Amino acid sequence: MRQRAVRDQQRLDSGVVTSPKDLENLQREIASLAKRQSDLEDVVLEVMERREAAQGRASELAERVESVEAKVAEAEQRKAAELQGIDAEGFTVAKDREVLAEAVPADLLKLYDKLRAQQGGVGAARLYQKRCEGCRLELNITELNELRAAPADEVVRCENCRRILVRTADSGL
Repeated sequence: MRQRAVRDQQRLDSGVVTSPKDLENLQREIASLAKRQSDLEDVVLEVMERREAAQGRASELAERVESVEAKVAEAEQRKAAELQGIDAEGFTVAKDREVLAEAVPADLLKLYDKLRAQQGGVGAARLYQKRCEGCRLELNITELNELRAAPADEVVRCENCRRILVRTADSGL
């Protein structure tokens, strides 16, 4: 467009065009080209401003992404450390269980393991204030009387959930 405007201006200045009508048309075309060029320059400026704003937003978002990625990496490190601690604690607990299991009669341990498998990991429950802590139900008077009469070393079970009941001083017997 600029080249065309320069070429038209040279034709106008050179005097080659002598017809007043052609001269007027050339002047109108030059003015039209100048207006069109101005409009296009305005569009280019607007696009450049938008681009600059978009680049600023992209930089801001990139910084936020880096920040979030750093937080994620830190959380992953904490998670790995916690998992390592949990694994170590699990190993210790398993060793302690093995030592304790040696002191428990084999048939009682077998019953306990069977109940654990059936009851979602809890094979024994504490009897606390006349209530089984496994099923959270209060035992009726007949069941409580049977528990009172049972010897202290006898294995007793809840009639509702069938877990082994552990009697303590807080049992309410």
